[in-house]
Order: sequence, then C-alpha cells, then structure tokens
Amino acid sequence: MFATVRHRTVRTKGSLSPTTARLMVFKLVIAAAKTWRRLKGTNQLPQLIAGVRFNDGIEVIQMPANHAA
Repeated sequence: MFATVRHRTVRTKGSLSPTTARLMVFKLVIAAAKTWRRLKGTNQLPQLIAGVRFNDGIEVIQMPANHAA
C-alpha cells in the first residue's frame, strides 16, 4: 500500500498544493484499505508476546538435550 502512495506522490511532486496532495493520499489509502484482510492466528498473539517461537504457524518446542552417561 505504501508503495502505491509513494509512486503516486513522486510522480506528481511539485504539481499539487499540500491540501490536494493530502486528499490524493487519503483517497489512495482508502482504496487500498478495501483489499486488506484480517491476520490469521490472533489467538497466538499472547504466546508470541510471551516469547514462544513459531515456525510456519506451528509452535516450536525446544527439547532438552539428553546426555547419556
């Protein structure tokens, strides 16, 4: 989304008033927001904050190294 805004603002640099530029960026962000999708795995957020590691969405469990005597 930000690449879209950056591309459009660089192309029109200097040809817009500040108010018109803000309006154009606002419209671009609103258009991009229509295609946003919700993140999956929100139930894993507390685990992520606690420091649990995930690999491809699956919790990685560290096994303690067993040393044979």
